[in-house]
Amino acid sequence: MSSDKSSNKKKPNAFTIVKDDSTDGHGGYGAGSISLENMSPVIVDPNEKKAYVDMGAMHGRSDIERRVKFLPNKEEVPNGLLYWIVWVNVERNENGTYYAGVAGSEVRVDRPIKRAYKSMPEHVTHMEKSLKGKIILDHMDEESKKLLKDFLTDFDAEMWANSTDELKAALPE
Repeated sequence: MSSDKSSNKKKPNAFTIVKDDSTDGHGGYGAGSISLENMSPVIVDPNEKKAYVDMGAMHGRSDIERRVKFLPNKEEVPNGLLYWIVWVNVERNENGTYYAGVAGSEVRVDRPIKRAYKSMPEHVTHMEKSLKGKIILDHMDEESKKLLKDFLTDFDAEMWANSTDELKAALPE
């Protein structure tokens, strides 16, 4: 099932909206597997005060992750700029599509020394929790949360309106 929202066609950074249902009962290849088709990574950049979809993040190849070496300790990147990769899962209910799971994962990038930090276990956990419809945004700074909310509402006001009260409470006015 694909979205019939025409606004998704004119957006260059469109979310992947509910395509196939892996639980449709066919029982063939991939039955029971987790589908990432409804997930989009949103990069929140509080340094440039912007947010945008970067599908490269699905494979650790977003614009902020390229050409840097990731180190396992945040202390090794003391001058790293803060970014968030927010895993946004979109689902459909009787009211239409909505932002179902939203979980932010920290990334620190120091371009001059070509070093960066991210916790791979955190990213994997947050991706999984987003797929399960969880909202994990408490650890994000207020400015980044506002940038995320502005992006989600500007991207599709109807999807925002259909979203849960939990998500709306997690992102400030």
